[in-house]
Amino acid sequence: MTATRAARWLPVVFWAALIFTFSSIPALGTGLGTWDLVLRKLAHFTEYAILAVLLYRAIGRAPAALALASLYAVTDEVHQQFVSGRHASPLDWLIDTAGAAAGLAVYTRAVRR
Repeated sequence: MTATRAARWLPVVFWAALIFTFSSIPALGTGLGTWDLVLRKLAHFTEYAILAVLLYRAIGRAPAALALASLYAVTDEVHQQFVSGRHASPLDWLIDTAGAAAGLAVYTRAVRR
């Protein structure tokens, strides 16, 4: 693997590992009631926006980056099914995928300027 290729893929691997690590925590509640739900959903959206942008930088194609981010979101939800206190949620997958799409839209628009 060339240094350039590693430089493009290492952030992807790091970020995916970070998502996996947070998904392994049994309970991430803040005790803030409704705000807890809002903050967790925003975290889903944001972490996948970042993942999709990192994938785009590594791959160079937005549709492939979106597909891979969405696929990783599916594996993340399956992983959470096996973590005590967590569960798989199709809604979270949808939020993750929407975050990935939004991240790509913002990034690719900014890069074109």
